[in-house]
Amino acid sequence: MSHQLIRSLLFKFDAEFSHDLTLKALSLSNKMGLLSFLKAPHPSRLRTVMGIPFQNPVGLAAGLDKNASHIDALGKLGFGFIEVGTITPRPQPGNPRPRLFRLPEVQGIINRFGFNNIGVDAAVENIRLSKYKGVLGINIGKNFNTPIERAAEDYILCMKKVYQYANYIAVNISSPNTKNLRDLQETKALNILLGQLKQEQTRLNDYYGRYVPIALKISPDLTSKHLDAISKSIIKNRIDGVIATNTTINRDSVSDLSNGKEAGGMSGKPLFNMSNSIIRELYLRLQGEVPIIGVGGISSGEDAAEKINAGAELVQMYSGLIYQGRKLILDACHSIG
Repeated sequence: MSHQLIRSLLFKFDAEFSHDLTLKALSLSNKMGLLSFLKAPHPSRLRTVMGIPFQNPVGLAAGLDKNASHIDALGKLGFGFIEVGTITPRPQPGNPRPRLFRLPEVQGIINRFGFNNIGVDAAVENIRLSKYKGVLGINIGKNFNTPIERAAEDYILCMKKVYQYANYIAVNISSPNTKNLRDLQETKALNILLGQLKQEQTRLNDYYGRYVPIALKISPDLTSKHLDAISKSIIKNRIDGVIATNTTINRDSVSDLSNGKEAGGMSGKPLFNMSNSIIRELYLRLQGEVPIIGVGGISSGEDAAEKINAGAELVQMYSGLIYQGRKLILDACHSIG
């Protein structure tokens, strides 16, 4: 069936129910061998970013497979890398439902999941049992009831447990759906957190004999002053990469839509220009010292190429897949080349 027909059927149901159903159907299709017949993406030149070789520059953003339950199936879709999570030390249910809302008029999504996940131990077991051999990023966060002044303990605990299974570790301090989390983007708190994570990375590198890069995921709602401070902190603490950006709390372009005033983080097409603006500003500040992974609002191959032109070395997608389907991966690979 065409993606348009499948989408029209899924859009008749609650957004989170459709999300879960799609992932289960995808994994079932993989077990039946149906995904083996999918067309391969356009050949890309090999890229080495953060010391990792990527077969193609188009990745899956965190949030789609929070529990690393569907890696094998997602790995058959043509992504150059997959990022799972956000994973927290302890399991948590997240915020009450409904917590996922479509904005079909503008190809947008609003979510207020709140890091719902099965906890780091169960997620690591899923990763350990998977057959996926591609590049895997693991996105980590803090539990909602961990005081912000003890947040580093949660990140370090997760880092220890996922380190040997990750190709890179994404540090999520920018979700708007966990109270006070974005406070970690403030200069003093950020320097303390990144300094402690860097120390732990060094220790784990010595223990395992394997260097796993750290990428910081930042908000699109930052001011130029904030970006100045964050860029300096990234360079000072020798962070390996930056993911720009997470979802936005800005509603200027969607406030008149039926779900436009729902609380949470907005992703999809309305985020595209905001995300690109942050990427451009980051690129100017980092001067190529730290690679950028561009994410936010990609809905066409041309959009993916525009993020690369803005300064990103790799791109990720999530919401665009809901509206465009797998064709978006193929188009992005072709456009970036």
